Amino acid sequence: MRRLYNLSPGGGGWPQGAPPDWPEQLAELTLEVGTSAYLLPSGHPELIQVFAKEVAPATRELVAAARARGAAPLATTAAVSVHPPAETAAAGHPFSVEATPDLGLRHSAEQLWSETDRPSGPAADPQHRYTRAAEQPARNLIAAHDQLGADLTQLREIIDQVLMDALDPGEARSELQQLSLRQKVWALGAYCASYCQFTTAHHVREDDDLFPHLRESEPGLAPVLDRLAEEHHAIQGVIERIDRELVASVADDADSTSRAGLRTAVDLLTGALLSHLSYEERELIEPMARFGTGW
Repeated sequence: MRRLYNLSPGGGGWPQGAPPDWPEQLAELTLEVGTSAYLLPSGHPELIQVFAKEVAPATRELVAAARARGAAPLATTAAVSVHPPAETAAAGHPFSVEATPDLGLRHSAEQLWSETDRPSGPAADPQHRYTRAAEQPARNLIAAHDQLGADLTQLREIIDQVLMDALDPGEARSELQQLSLRQKVWALGAYCASYCQFTTAHHVREDDDLFPHLRESEPGLAPVLDRLAEEHHAIQGVIERIDRELVASVADDADSTSRAGLRTAVDLLTGALLSHLSYEERELIEPMARFGTGW
């Protein structure tokens, strides 16, 4: 089986740090789980150049040196490390992934739930040790959440632009201006629908795969998982509301007031989703490092 990995350097992605820090991380993942190829975003030529000239050769040297020391084959259960024996991956390190804090950004007075009665899972064993590979699912979750947050910010900016163009009832508009506004509204609708579909797919995958796996692995997480699933349903209700507002906003007789309903719904989604993502990370990233994801 050939294992490929999509790299998302920078921000909350992986590998972490600057390019000189990447070879050790890539070598460890290569040796521990047998990853054989790494994929880079194609829109950054300078990143591809650095990777080809510096990161890839250094990674190959580390992997070759580890295997030359008599590292166990990847088909066995023994963990192979690029570190000296005293710092082997089997020894591990304390949990080092940090959840994204909730900054309390709320754009709507309407709230989907109370944030004071959320349950917490069992405390983690402070003596447990983790490898970087074991922590990777937690980092992947945070990276996915970071992308959801960044796309949500962009969606809000697009809505601002469209509403700014629509809010000028005292000024006569030419047919060309009306056509331009209609095109912007349709583009907004397509982007918003795509974002909502991605958010829904992310939650469905968690409900169907991740949550059942963690529930079986750690029964003490059941109240947290139940609450997260409830919040998924509440967020889905807002997404359906956004869908209705989208339909209204692209109607031929839509005015600035009807389009503002879309902004109201997205304001509600913003606060609820960011709060939910932070809560989910706080409760699940450590269990994901201990038990995996079930995927």
